[in-house]
Amino acid sequence: MEYLREWRWVRVARAMPPTLRQRRLAAELRKLRERAGLTSTMAATCVGVQQARMSMIEAGRYAVSADRVRAMANSYSCDDAALVDAMTEMTGGRERGWWDEYRELLPAGLIEVAECEHWATSVRVGVVVSVPGLVQTLEHARAMFRQSVPQLRPHEIEHRASFRVKRQAVLFREVTLPYTAIVHEAALRMRFGGPEVTRAQLLHMAAMMEQDNVTIRVIPFERQDFPAAGQPITYVAGQVPQLDTVVLDSDHGCDFLDAEAQLARYRSVLDRMESCALSPAQSRDFVHKIARSL
Repeated sequence: MEYLREWRWVRVARAMPPTLRQRRLAAELRKLRERAGLTSTMAATCVGVQQARMSMIEAGRYAVSADRVRAMANSYSCDDAALVDAMTEMTGGRERGWWDEYRELLPAGLIEVAECEHWATSVRVGVVVSVPGLVQTLEHARAMFRQSVPQLRPHEIEHRASFRVKRQAVLFREVTLPYTAIVHEAALRMRFGGPEVTRAQLLHMAAMMEQDNVTIRVIPFERQDFPAAGQPITYVAGQVPQLDTVVLDSDHGCDFLDAEAQLARYRSVLDRMESCALSPAQSRDFVHKIARSL
């Protein structure tokens, strides 16, 4: 009978791929176990579950309760109360969000970016040749997606552009999301869609800079000492620093990083980029200046 129960939950788990949030919780539980010097088998014995179930928990394919997370943290001698509390908030079943309606339409990485932003406590972005997605206009997004390789079909462009704009709701939610973008001048001078689309994009960005929770700082061409970040960097803060995530956007998709060394590295990169940028007020004037020149 126990075998049949195990087989049923394994079957259900396989039918429903874990979300990014579930995988992240699983990864943190695995990190705690490894720091405690326990094997998966030893941990399963400590918390009183089958070895197969422990493997599924650490793969994010089996939902765990808040009590189970606390029991596991106790078994792993974790005394970081803030981390444990944050992990308990990540428990439960697979929660659906607005992004789920796009799961059959868009690559999984794009969906997970929206999920990551939804749960964020703050977001920090560094870009060199592209306007940050959360402050793009619909026409600018369309113009960018028209240049995708391989070429996207018209309906695919619309799906991606509408999804990008819908993500921007996180900047207007009731519990405000602090958002900081460090943008190189090169990104502001890229004329995706032509001068009119570019001017509208710049004016939209300037308007977004008026929001209390939005800070955009520009690195002008004259600054020669900024770290040359070759790809857009998004640093998403979690409830506690251990749950932060770095998202790297590249031609092959999105990479999600959460190792402590990786988080520290990209915090340093963004710090250096920000140290090279104009002040928020100077940046706003700079954006208006470029818009007037078009």
